[in-house]
Amino acid sequence: MATSAQDLGPVLDKDGVRLTVDDAIATVTLTNPAKRNAQSPALWRALAEAGRVLPGSVRVVVLRAEGQSFSAGLDRQMFTPEGIEGEPTFIDLARSSDGELDASIAGFQDGFTWWRRGDLVSIAAVQGHAIGAGFQLALACDLRVVADDVQFAMRETSLGLVPDLTGTHPLVALVGYGRALEICLTGRFVQAEEAVSTGLANLAVPADQLDAAVSDLASAILAAPRDAVIETKTLLRGAHDRTYDDQRAAERAAQARRLRDLAGLGE
Repeated sequence: MATSAQDLGPVLDKDGVRLTVDDAIATVTLTNPAKRNAQSPALWRALAEAGRVLPGSVRVVVLRAEGQSFSAGLDRQMFTPEGIEGEPTFIDLARSSDGELDASIAGFQDGFTWWRRGDLVSIAAVQGHAIGAGFQLALACDLRVVADDVQFAMRETSLGLVPDLTGTHPLVALVGYGRALEICLTGRFVQAEEAVSTGLANLAVPADQLDAAVSDLASAILAAPRDAVIETKTLLRGAHDRTYDDQRAAERAAQARRLRDLAGLGE
C-alpha cells in the first residue's frame, strides 16, 4: 500500500471501531487495547455500520486490532446484573418475547455477517487472545493470518451459552464437526501451529511481521481482476452445498461469463 491506512482520516471512528479506506483496501481496526478489545453491543453496531459505509471501490477489507490481544471476547460487564449502561442486560434479554429475543441476537450478528460479501475479500490479522466473540469475529472473515502468539478459544459453552455470533458454520467448515465440537465444549486454546495445520489460519508469522504479511496477501489478491476474484469466491463458497455435477455446471456458467466479458460480449 502506498499509504499507511492508519495515517488516513477515518471514515468511521466510534465505540472501539475505526474504519479507514485507502483506494481498494479498507482497514477495520479494533481500538480499545486497554480492555483487550472486549466486545459490546455498541461495538457490534459500529462493525455493522462499517460494512454499510464501505465505498464501492473497496475490494479487500483488513480486520486488525490495536494492542497485544485481537479481542478477549465479551465485555465482562455484560455478565453483571447491571450490565452496560444503555444496553439490555442478559436478564432483560431472557425476559423478552421469543420474537424480541431473536431480533436482538440477529442485530448483534449484523456486525459479523458482511465480511463474506461476494464483492469483497476479508482478511483477519490476529494476534494474542481471540476468545469467544473475538474468535467468532476472526472466523467471520474469509482468510486469517495469525501471529505466532495467537490463542483462539471458544468459551461460550463453559459460561452456559453457545457461540451465536455466526462462528459455528465457518468453524465446522474449516476444521470438521468433531474438532469443532471438541474446541467448543472444552474451551481450550488453539495456538498458531494447530490453527495453520487444521485450516483455521492460512498463515502464521512472527508478531512483528503480521501487518507486512497481511499487506502482501492483500496486494496479491488485488493483482487479480476483480470480476474473476468475485466469480471464483462465489464458486468456492457454494461448492460445499452443490453436488459434483452441479459444481461442474456452476464452473461452466462462471467461465462462460468470464470469456464473454473478456471478449467484450458481456451484458
